[in-house]
Amino acid sequence: MKKLAGVLSIGALVLLVSCGPSGGGEEEVKQETADGGEKTSVVSSYNFSDEEYKVLLPYESGKSKGVVNYETSAARGVIINQIANRLDIDEVEEGLRNHSKDVFSPEDYYFREGQMLDSDTLYSWIGRYAKAQDKTDDEKAKELGLNPELNEDKASEKDFRDNPKYLSHILEQDYMVEDDNGDIKLGGVSIALAMKSEYQFTTGGKGPYREDIPQDEMLAQANEMAKKIVERMRGIDGLSEVPIHIAVYREAKKESVVPGNFVAETTVDKGSSSVGDWDKIDEKNVLFPSDDAQENFPDESQYISAFTTKVASFFPNYTGMVGRGFYQNDELKKLTIDIPIQFEGNAEVVAFTQYAYSQIMDIFPNYYDLEINITSNDQTEAIITREHDTKEPEVYILN
Repeated sequence: MKKLAGVLSIGALVLLVSCGPSGGGEEEVKQETADGGEKTSVVSSYNFSDEEYKVLLPYESGKSKGVVNYETSAARGVIINQIANRLDIDEVEEGLRNHSKDVFSPEDYYFREGQMLDSDTLYSWIGRYAKAQDKTDDEKAKELGLNPELNEDKASEKDFRDNPKYLSHILEQDYMVEDDNGDIKLGGVSIALAMKSEYQFTTGGKGPYREDIPQDEMLAQANEMAKKIVERMRGIDGLSEVPIHIAVYREAKKESVVPGNFVAETTVDKGSSSVGDWDKIDEKNVLFPSDDAQENFPDESQYISAFTTKVASFFPNYTGMVGRGFYQNDELKKLTIDIPIQFEGNAEVVAFTQYAYSQIMDIFPNYYDLEINITSNDQTEAIITREHDTKEPEVYILN
């Protein structure tokens, strides 16, 4: 396993002494559980950013000292089975948390992975609807399916195309708040509906076939599904009164090298079961280099082209780079560049990283976040980061 060896700052290599606060501080709080009970949790007094949520950590008392464990989602693992593109998995989780900040401010709320919707519930909701043939739990669960009804064993190619699976996954995130007694309770819930942009299927031993799903059609389906989801959530203990924030995520295609993006959101007021109007979310992930980037984002394309030329002329084993730009309202917020190179020693890593650092200073503007990942043999060798409106990057070299 590689270890973080140092930080290159202002052009000089220095030892990384610490990655965080030297001291420690924790506050015990009483947390409301999903079944209406109560348990003790711990909140760290430290937070690496005021823009991020503090996380609740369940506390279990031992013989000599307490043990703090991270509380995983009640539906842990479902998302991996449902969303095909790994980039989408990361994007939907991080993106929902970021969009939730406008509804549940990190100044007032704590973050907790979803505890109200378990795996069985999610699998029944994201399946296809089917009328129950008997009274068993499995049969009754099929009637909760939100995707269109279809007997896939007997369906023709046309049947599949006319009745695609729109919904891949439902991601829940909980936002906890402190009450007047100093106890922590559920203050709100965010839900992401991960919707397909393309449906793949096989039938009659043939395929896979593909069916593109227009965004307007996808949004109409998401709206109807959201109404049913909110109604069901209101019937779950602990969810009858809290606000429910819902965001719709449009997945990328399975083989895409950039993730999809959120396209719409709405918030259902506490105690209400009515899904109102949706607000458009204008964001996009763009691949560099690409025809789309060249046509619609020529400035960033030019910067990356100039950087590519410099890198290619400096190092003989350079094979290419891939850039991903995240845009909101057509404004670049973050640019990530992956550079795979075959190195033959640490000296080469340091030399190349220093050169890349100098070119970043000369080429790239600083009005967006920048991240450069330098890899060799699928292992990270160095990371260069620069936050927006910051002049000098930080460089982490691993060995």
